[in-house]
Amino acid sequence: MSIQEEKKSESFTENAVAVSNDDDDFRLLTAEARQAGERALVRKLDCRLMTTAVVIFILNYIDRVAITTARLQGLEQDLGLTTVQYETILAILYATYCPIQIPSNMILGYISRPSIYIGACVVGWGLTSALTGVTTNFSGIMACRVCIGIPEAAFYPGVMYLLSRWYTRKELAARSAWFYCGSLISNAFGSLIAAGILARMQGVLGLAAWRWLFYIEGAITMSFGFLTMWLLPDFPHNTRWLNAAERRLSQVRLAEDAGEADKDSDDVTIYDGFWLAIKDPKTIIFMFMTCMQLLGLSFTNFFPTLTATLGFNTTITLLMAAPPWIFTSVCCVLSAWHADRSGERFFHIAGWWWVVIIGYIISLCTMATGGRYFSLFLMTSGYCGFALTLTWVANAIPRPPAKRAAAIGLVNGFGNLGNLIGSYIWSASWGPQYHQSMIIALCSLLLSSALGFLMRWILIKENKNMDMEEKRLMEGPGRKRIEEAARLEGITFEEAVKRRKGFRYLY
Repeated sequence: MSIQEEKKSESFTENAVAVSNDDDDFRLLTAEARQAGERALVRKLDCRLMTTAVVIFILNYIDRVAITTARLQGLEQDLGLTTVQYETILAILYATYCPIQIPSNMILGYISRPSIYIGACVVGWGLTSALTGVTTNFSGIMACRVCIGIPEAAFYPGVMYLLSRWYTRKELAARSAWFYCGSLISNAFGSLIAAGILARMQGVLGLAAWRWLFYIEGAITMSFGFLTMWLLPDFPHNTRWLNAAERRLSQVRLAEDAGEADKDSDDVTIYDGFWLAIKDPKTIIFMFMTCMQLLGLSFTNFFPTLTATLGFNTTITLLMAAPPWIFTSVCCVLSAWHADRSGERFFHIAGWWWVVIIGYIISLCTMATGGRYFSLFLMTSGYCGFALTLTWVANAIPRPPAKRAAAIGLVNGFGNLGNLIGSYIWSASWGPQYHQSMIIALCSLLLSSALGFLMRWILIKENKNMDMEEKRLMEGPGRKRIEEAARLEGITFEEAVKRRKGFRYLY
């Protein structure tokens, strides 16, 4: 057995250390049971992990963007906000949301019960959202917006890291897209829910409808947060609702996917993971690429306002805001499915940015209702690309897990500075055309595309270097060992080489 093969075998064993050594634990690893056992495991994960994550994301975005729909029903007037103050309460969320993602994900990679951690954060932001309804001035709503960013920071990068601890590279893109569809669906149905609340709750118990919006959505989120603590899994070695055989299978299949154990060495701390991530040039490129991408897509915080430029009343405006996000949800799932099938990443991400650019160009050229509404469909489709961004990060920075967790936190945390900047580029003084806003966003997406292409070139180059290294190892004594292994296993030399081929980056 070669040194690499010995190391890979040791990794598989090491990856299952947390499971007992009872023979029954290995029953799903036999040739007869493996395929069916793996299908059943993935179905169970999809039912609990994915369903829970999607529902939380729906609640997350409904809570976060409730302030944009409340604006249509008098929030600015009731609290006496100026245009600059309103833009500030949108932007201030990211003052806590962006930097806290990094230590939050580092902590998540260190603790043993992410289900409790994420569940508690859901309860926290639900409570803060509900308290937004009692505010009476600019200072009060500013305090709520600052505080809501703290628990929300744990959610998106945290769940993306959790998905990467359960799904293989070929499974991750589709699951990430299904997860992100929660956000897209919330943009659609959040508007419908808001339309119903704002239309029927005005004056109930002497309260404005926008206050009821925060009370109702916050209460629902808190209730589901407690349920989340039971529904979500922890890690493959310690999830309580999997049996020992399923836990071992979960660990082994991830080890096989990467050629090494998906666990940190005993001497790797969360701080080591942070420094490993920050010193990797790929992390820096991803950080700036995501920042430019989200600046280019920052219209999402003003989407009801953009829809209102079509000239309809509040209820119709909120109803018309839903179809573009439903369309994007379908495109997102189909795009991710094809990305998993093909193993390609860059064009499945950047291609959607180019569709957004076309949407901006249409909006820059016309104020006709049909043309502007069609452009909204193209603009929202850009989030099909963002849905796969952290998947690409997890694929490109896979090991050790502490480094991957820190990288995901860094990329999403720094990237959301684009949303913070974007809170100021959609100024009401530039409406209803918003030409200046769209030009800034369009240029940001062009820069993001350039950075994405640079990342693709780097990963292709690293794959070629690994090919050359493996080719060198297969010459001389290395080739003789492979030929002997092929003879003993009764397979061709080419098949033996294919089995031996190790990890490659997806680009």
